[in-house]
Amino acid sequence: MKLEAVDYQSPTAAQDFVESLRQTGFGVLKNHPIAQRSVSDIYQNWEAFFNSPEKENFVYHKETQDGFFPKSVSEVAKGHKKKDIKEYYHYYPWGQCPEGLKQEIHAYYESSLALASELLNWIEAESPDSVSKHYREPLSNMIKDSGQTLLRILHYPPLVGDEEPDAIRAAAHEDINLITILPAANEPGLQVKLKDGSWLDVPSDFGYLIVNIGDMLQEASGHHFPSTTHRVINPQGTDTTKARISLPLFLHPRPDVVLSDKYTADSYLKERLRELGVV
Repeated sequence: MKLEAVDYQSPTAAQDFVESLRQTGFGVLKNHPIAQRSVSDIYQNWEAFFNSPEKENFVYHKETQDGFFPKSVSEVAKGHKKKDIKEYYHYYPWGQCPEGLKQEIHAYYESSLALASELLNWIEAESPDSVSKHYREPLSNMIKDSGQTLLRILHYPPLVGDEEPDAIRAAAHEDINLITILPAANEPGLQVKLKDGSWLDVPSDFGYLIVNIGDMLQEASGHHFPSTTHRVINPQGTDTTKARISLPLFLHPRPDVVLSDKYTADSYLKERLRELGVV
């Protein structure tokens, strides 16, 4: 089995894309509206940022979680004990950002957000009536005016040999949010866990856009759409000297959005952040 890229411009794009999400929790789009040149420039400019001492001027605010997260405070995936081998920057339109990088990253944030809204409409339109009746409001409306949607600029540095045994770039985990939009990274390594427990490489062809289901959409859809386990494995051989940059946009509903009888978006997020040890 492999993940097939769906042509965004195909007349059956919505059906094919949502079917892929339903079967694997992941969908891959090609010929989509996100400009490859924009993504390439962001990778280059932010890699320079991560390799400079300037990043220390933007250390994250503990209360609002915006800014630079050094490797020393990297996440520990739920159910794991080793920190991921990564550092990252949390960009929110209202948060701190290096002045020279803000215009470019904000333009990307806005264009990706617009596409995400369209993809949520696809998901809702292709949901069976038995599933869509669970949605307390239109899916695309859940993210409207939300200050919680997060663009994370991830930097996986080259491996130097002093990493903790068994630590990898991103341990197996599920995302918390509704959906995540991710341009193919500048290096491979992303894998998705299949129903039989095996791991499948997610296509890393530059220009592809990868979308996956998060826990909140799984909850809101009554588990019709699976929040799929994924990870980023360490490179092998000469590739260990290469850094990896990726740009996941995590689509978060407004805190007041009702996901199910059990959770609002706010209560769900706080529960998961406590489990991760972030708050």
